[in-house]
Amino acid sequence: MDLMFKLFSLTVFASTLRIATPVILAALGGCMSERSGVINIGLEGMMLMGAFSAVVGSYFFGAWIGVLIGLLTGGLMGLLHAFMSVTIKANQIISATAINIMAVGLPNILIPVIWPNHFGISPTVPVIADIHLPFISSIPVIGKVIGHQNPIVYLTLILVPVISYLLFKTKLGLRIRAVGEHPQAADTLGINVYKMRYIAVTMSGMLAGLGGAFLSICYQAQFSMAMTAGRGFIGLAAMIFGRWSPKGALLACLLFGFADAFQASAQAAGVPIPPELMLSFPYVLTLIALVGLFGKTAVSPAANGKPYFKG
Repeated sequence: MDLMFKLFSLTVFASTLRIATPVILAALGGCMSERSGVINIGLEGMMLMGAFSAVVGSYFFGAWIGVLIGLLTGGLMGLLHAFMSVTIKANQIISATAINIMAVGLPNILIPVIWPNHFGISPTVPVIADIHLPFISSIPVIGKVIGHQNPIVYLTLILVPVISYLLFKTKLGLRIRAVGEHPQAADTLGINVYKMRYIAVTMSGMLAGLGGAFLSICYQAQFSMAMTAGRGFIGLAAMIFGRWSPKGALLACLLFGFADAFQASAQAAGVPIPPELMLSFPYVLTLIALVGLFGKTAVSPAANGKPYFKG
């Protein structure tokens, strides 16, 4: 019984939110991009570049400037993907893969230039500290989970309903979804298909960049090459699991976050399972969830992945 209390403690649920935060941001970015008809598997690279640039910004200018720089860097990566996919009409998978490859190589080149004698990992930098919400923290049970978290965690939870409202309740959201479902019809109605896709993909990159900034200067205090650990791809999987809906993606991301927090708690509690197997648990659970979903046929936006040629 004591073991069960350790495995399912309120600390585990609080950790779930922190672990899920960058994945939620990547999933929200995927929703924005794919709802406009552009596949963005480059979220992993955009997140990694956001993490790197945030650390550089934090080192020289402070943590909050670092977050802003990480967000803007992700936006630039999104803009690059939009240019390649929308304007040049390159294959969207290849364009995004190129961004992922660039994101792995570029920090390796720049780190020794910015910080001599450092290779593949930055020095520690100023971080954004967690904050305490007095009223919420006094609520039984709930207060222990969400009463003391990082500001970016709270911002992410707010962004879920905001982006859901943007996509499904606003004129801009209607236009984004229209160009992702039937761009020819949207163009006939006077909607600028290219503009809508540029906006959506750039916002997608900004969200991924924010997720990377959270990893490097909130969750950790430095940059390392493997720090994203596939979270951008997990975010895409969560988006599909959530049927291209921010609220659905949130639930999938929390599932991944709980699995990761649970395996860490199980290792700390001395559960007699090989650590390698425990570390794979969140990814295996995500894969099982996706397989189960595809058995029920998840349908993406009709024009997703298809370049638009204006007649």
